[in-house]
Amino acid sequence: MIPKKILRNVSGKIAGLSLILCAMAFSEGNAQNTEHEKVSVQVDLSKENGKLNPIWSWFGYDEPNYTYMKDGKKLLTELSQLSKTPVYVRVHSLLVTGDGKAALKWGSTNVYTEDQNGNPVYDWKIIDKIFDTFIERGMKPIAQIGFMPEALSSKPQPYRHFWKPGDNYNDIYTGWAYPPKDYQKFATLVAKWVQHSIDRYGKKEVESWYWELWNEPNIGYWKGTVEEYIKLYDYTAHAVKSVLPTAKIGGPEVTGPAWNVSEKFFRTFMDHIVSGKNAVTGQTGAPLDFVTFHAKGDPKVVNGAVQMNMGKQLKDIDKGFEIVASYPTLKHLPIIIGESDPEGCAACSEELNPQNAYRNGTMYSSYTAASFARKYDLAKSRGVNLLGAVTWAFEFEDQPWFAGFRDLATNGVDKPVLNVFRMFGMMPENRVEVHKNLAYDFARIRDESVRKEADVNALASKNAKTAAVMVWNYHDDNLPAKDASVDLEIKGVPAKKVRLFHYRIDKENSNSYEAWKKMGSPKDLSPDQIAALEKAGKLRLLNDPEWLTVKKGKVVISMNLPRQGVSLFKLNW
Repeated sequence: MIPKKILRNVSGKIAGLSLILCAMAFSEGNAQNTEHEKVSVQVDLSKENGKLNPIWSWFGYDEPNYTYMKDGKKLLTELSQLSKTPVYVRVHSLLVTGDGKAALKWGSTNVYTEDQNGNPVYDWKIIDKIFDTFIERGMKPIAQIGFMPEALSSKPQPYRHFWKPGDNYNDIYTGWAYPPKDYQKFATLVAKWVQHSIDRYGKKEVESWYWELWNEPNIGYWKGTVEEYIKLYDYTAHAVKSVLPTAKIGGPEVTGPAWNVSEKFFRTFMDHIVSGKNAVTGQTGAPLDFVTFHAKGDPKVVNGAVQMNMGKQLKDIDKGFEIVASYPTLKHLPIIIGESDPEGCAACSEELNPQNAYRNGTMYSSYTAASFARKYDLAKSRGVNLLGAVTWAFEFEDQPWFAGFRDLATNGVDKPVLNVFRMFGMMPENRVEVHKNLAYDFARIRDESVRKEADVNALASKNAKTAAVMVWNYHDDNLPAKDASVDLEIKGVPAKKVRLFHYRIDKENSNSYEAWKKMGSPKDLSPDQIAALEKAGKLRLLNDPEWLTVKKGKVVISMNLPRQGVSLFKLNW
């Protein structure tokens, strides 16, 4: 019998070859492409559509010790510069026992151990390095309270895992995932951490953070029951508030609200917040300042090509919003989608997971543009308060170039998806209307995903002196396709002339991956090659800025937008 690992490797290589052949067909199809699908996109600056809150300026990752490594610091600096408002960062394993060495899906701070008599020993050095890196850049932590220190775990052994791509994913859920053997000791650790944070960074700074308990407790990350999670939440929330009553505490960070078992966990938690008996105080309910859950898509390889499933991710988001909206006393609370991504495993590389081949190129960037725009619409339709949507993607230190992890940069070089966030950061704060006469709205994508015609659509905003329109050409299937011939009509322009800046992400622009392939996909790069890739990875203007004459309050811009391409038009007056 052939070992399963060998079969996985063989099937991965076959699927990878299919993707290469499909990419060749895509290139040939584009070379022969002379016709264009025509789409008219109409924006009206005179019709405001609420605030364009920076829900995109939230990021997270599994490996906290990457934070203060060379490429981690570089990327965090870039992320901090994307937004006019502070960028929030969420990381796992902040209370895990260990030596602080980074590994895939692993991290540690050694913040809590015990002496031979069982007395607590607190060591803040590593956690301070992590949070100092954020604070120095003006970033804000989503301080994740977890996972369980070895000395407090009710089942500590085995504790450290050594997972690598291709291993059984369930192997990661070791002693750190279990409830505490002493809830009060855990609560004391939390209180000490909050007080230490105040002492180091000041009360005002810590009041601006978000404190949350655990990660995805409805699956293997939590080896206890729903009731044990709720008990731990009561102890944790009480500990946080006892030190800083104005601190913001939230949960439950379940994943997949549209799954029946997840919805049950979610509602059991929310019921407790409203009417349950508090395990610490004996009173009714528990404090909750914001609500968290996760939403993921589900890509596959179909006939040799990657097929995304944005609909699944939007269903999860919509169900999460529906659950929150069903609690009248909690409906107003801010919602943070703690992880919001095309699929679930950032550390699962393309080599063994060919469905993840979308990650290096423009499919990830166009998916991001199209999906974030619909998150605003879903929240508005449910009448809930969406504060942020965490992109669970960062960087993987010292890994092969463009290995197909779900990351924003590779070895310090920005990937195309990062440029979408740069585009978002350039958009003003007041959302304006995009006419609803296009192929897809949020409801159709939620129900059908994008399996028929392409999703050519836009997100637009303005302030007193600027307007911006992001336009994308997205499809779930990464197959050869015609460019979209787009006529962008912008009405309600309050000036006689505007200066137009046109930024583009496509195969030729803002794309380090294509530049790397043109180099021959080298494994080892010279300093000059790295510098060239760094330049190629930045957001690029498609052409020089130009002045346009406004006629009767309107400008019309025509362009050809390749499949999976994204354009940002910025108008100044």
